[in-house]
Amino acid sequence: MRALQPRVGRDFASNDYLGLAKSARLRAAVQEALSRGVALGSGGSRLLRGNDPEHDALEAEAAAFFGSEAALFFSSGYAANSALFSTLPQRGDLVVYDALIHASAHEGMRLGRATCTAAAHNDVDAIDTTIAAWRSGGATGRAWIAVESLYSMDGDRAPLTDVMAVARRHDAIVLVDEAHATGVFGEHGRGLAAELEDRENVISLHTCGKALGCEGALLCGPRVARDFLVNRARGFIFSTAPSPLIASAVRESLRILTDEPARRSQLMALVAFAERSLAPCGVVPTGSQILPLLIGDDVATMRLAEALQDAGFDVRGIRPPTVPVGTARLRISLTLNVTEADIAALATTMASLV
Repeated sequence: MRALQPRVGRDFASNDYLGLAKSARLRAAVQEALSRGVALGSGGSRLLRGNDPEHDALEAEAAAFFGSEAALFFSSGYAANSALFSTLPQRGDLVVYDALIHASAHEGMRLGRATCTAAAHNDVDAIDTTIAAWRSGGATGRAWIAVESLYSMDGDRAPLTDVMAVARRHDAIVLVDEAHATGVFGEHGRGLAAELEDRENVISLHTCGKALGCEGALLCGPRVARDFLVNRARGFIFSTAPSPLIASAVRESLRILTDEPARRSQLMALVAFAERSLAPCGVVPTGSQILPLLIGDDVATMRLAEALQDAGFDVRGIRPPTVPVGTARLRISLTLNVTEADIAALATTMASLV
């Protein structure tokens, strides 16, 4: 049974990859926003009185930062994905999604009207074959391809170049979830799909509660898609707007990404150190800040996680249904909240337990 746990031990579990959540600069930005009268609550939905100048400013700055035509701010990545998948693909359309895509995308597809089919993880040929077979059956709708640029439990990357080639071949729209790449990869932390952002057939999601250290999410893409979501997405229309104060904080996070590139460099140095240090324990390098240790058995996984927590390391066990049956694992998350000394200590402890 799941249970909430307190924050204890050294941080190898959070998604605060750049250590921004408690940064002095973000605290100062929030204090400055409060001093000029930015409200904590929005007071209503965006289509009523909840639309605040901070929302508009964030969306304009985010679109410019990520290189898209427009952006739309949501209260969470879950809300954004749910709205995206339940609203944009229409009846008669086909959504082909990577089997390991986020649960929030599944929720959106469940609420939507399009036909949805899974493709094996990172299997571009399967995506291509599925769409071709659908077309050969007489389908005339739109094809949609949904992937994560960096997968949250495996730490590996989508073959975006090949995905885009399939999209061109089938006139498909690509939905790229950049949740775990935003802030960490790409020029200025724009993500792994940064070079695709200005294309008419690409819509990306950038969460603000991971590397950006805040909360919420931004959907970036063509203005026509943004306008359609504003008018049709029930999760947007009937939800109280996100906090204007948080919108102000996210604006500062985007500036930090540009102003402080050393944070990304420091994180990548920790990744390299961790990959060397943890390899003897069975951790396979991913080239990202997410390092899984596959164990397989649920009980053994949770026992190992508990032993590490008792030793002062906040490492969490991940088991089904979050990951496929038989692939329970430790998910080691690297952030600027730890040091090389912390990683070395974790490696020593793990070696004595595995």
